[in-house]
Amino acid sequence: MRALRISRRPAKFAVARLISPISAVGATRLGPLDLVNDDAPTLPEHAGWHRLQPRLTGICGSDLSLVEGHASTYFEDWVSFPFVPGHEIVADTDDGRRVVVEPVLGHAARGLHLPFPDAAPGDGDDYAHLVSGHLKPGIQIGFCKSTGGGWSTELIAHESQLHDVPDDVTDEQAVMVEPAAGGIHAALATWPAVDRALRAGETPVVAILGAGTMGLCAVAGLRRYVPGVRIVVGARYPHQQALARALGADVAVPADELSRAVRREVGCHVVGDHLTGGSHATIDAVGNSASIADCLRFTRPRGRVVLLGMPAEVTVDLTGLWHRETELVGSYTYGTETMPDGTRLRTFALAIETVAAARLERLLSATYPLEEFEDAIAHASAAGRRGAVKIAFDLRRSRKKVESN
Repeated sequence: MRALRISRRPAKFAVARLISPISAVGATRLGPLDLVNDDAPTLPEHAGWHRLQPRLTGICGSDLSLVEGHASTYFEDWVSFPFVPGHEIVADTDDGRRVVVEPVLGHAARGLHLPFPDAAPGDGDDYAHLVSGHLKPGIQIGFCKSTGGGWSTELIAHESQLHDVPDDVTDEQAVMVEPAAGGIHAALATWPAVDRALRAGETPVVAILGAGTMGLCAVAGLRRYVPGVRIVVGARYPHQQALARALGADVAVPADELSRAVRREVGCHVVGDHLTGGSHATIDAVGNSASIADCLRFTRPRGRVVLLGMPAEVTVDLTGLWHRETELVGSYTYGTETMPDGTRLRTFALAIETVAAARLERLLSATYPLEEFEDAIAHASAAGRRGAVKIAFDLRRSRKKVESN
């Protein structure tokens, strides 16, 4: 098979980290990522495993962090090298289905007992299973040596991870299902704060800082599944602001004007650089020191900040969080959601509905064959300033090249 593979080579990660601010192509060329011809992953002896041939696989921010040498060392014990990245996957299975992959390597995939009946792969409150069972350690496909990943012409996945794609959903929509699930999960994480506002007779205001793929998917999730909210988005680029409005934001402004926009919505005062009130809930879809500090400044006392963007090492003054009794919660992947009406639904089922209803294929800006990975990663790294959102690999084109050779 043809694959892009990351190996554990500390010197390569260090070089990528030094070069990436100057040149994404240089960081990719000199970093830990290699294009290889390799054997396909071996199917486990346990039942329920399938071989998959990806059609499209997205390039995620966490993938870019790895390639550019900025990923947190936290994950070193939760992955197994060498691994093939790529977890935003629409693929063909060995039994003739077109599926999207729920990449978390949950209990069923590892041959372990489910935490509760019909649990999704991401469910459970003990992560020991992520390094247990008959697979190598790995938080999900795309970070596990045993399974391979979507940046290849072949990988393996367990039946518990596969969701059939409806005939009327295109490949371009389907490749957005995984990021849509992440955005919906974050949107639903605002519900406790939104519910408190509704019960108090207020109009809930939810702010979103950042309008890349995940921030825009959170907008779509809020508008579709969280009732009664006013959505205020801070986006760095004009095309992101336009997309945020198209997906349901009530207000979309430049990122550095978000605090003022929230203040206009709620009618509060400002003391120093903190609003006296603020948004009932805020989704941080950036994930760095500055964005977390900003979100804490314009989220109201006893409000909730949801970290959707993946932070690494950050430095943040938490005095305001303490004084304002702000909730700060993480939002990682997806699973089984408790909806505002009390029903329980799988995030991926919601995402499959959402990609078509919200026309999320409009976020897919460009695709590349695997062989043009340096250009693809450079485009993804500069997506915002190049007027793009999501970049993906088109493995259909790569397979044709392999077959022609």
